[in-house]
Amino acid sequence: MQDFSMSMLWFCVCYVLVTVVGILHTVFNIYVLHMKPMDDKSMGEAYENTKPWHPLYNIVLFSVFGYLYMNGLATPTINEALITGLIWAGICIVFDVFGWVVIKHPWSLSFKEFYVDYQPWITLIYIAIFLGPVVGFVFC
Repeated sequence: MQDFSMSMLWFCVCYVLVTVVGILHTVFNIYVLHMKPMDDKSMGEAYENTKPWHPLYNIVLFSVFGYLYMNGLATPTINEALITGLIWAGICIVFDVFGWVVIKHPWSLSFKEFYVDYQPWITLIYIAIFLGPVVGFVFC
């Protein structure tokens, strides 16, 4: 049986962690590899070079946290893993539209930049998030 509060705890920790990893990767590219940061015209070379890594961060981290969640259930099932994956991916889609498009900040993007120009990465990220609990279930 699903434990929604534990699912949300693991999801939130993972969402924050994967975001921090992505930001730290960009900062590493700027300060260690001396890539160009963002400016008024673009997100910058430092960020652009992290994009192919974003799905990898997500599949690894969401699988680990999917495992932690599924392993904490008395009798995990594939059905629960699929439902959890749908919930996690759905919440990410909603969080992302507000956190990266609607709420303006130095790294915010337009709708087109986030959902069109960020292809195929954003689609692969959402697939990875959905699959995280399923991969976690497989290792339980």
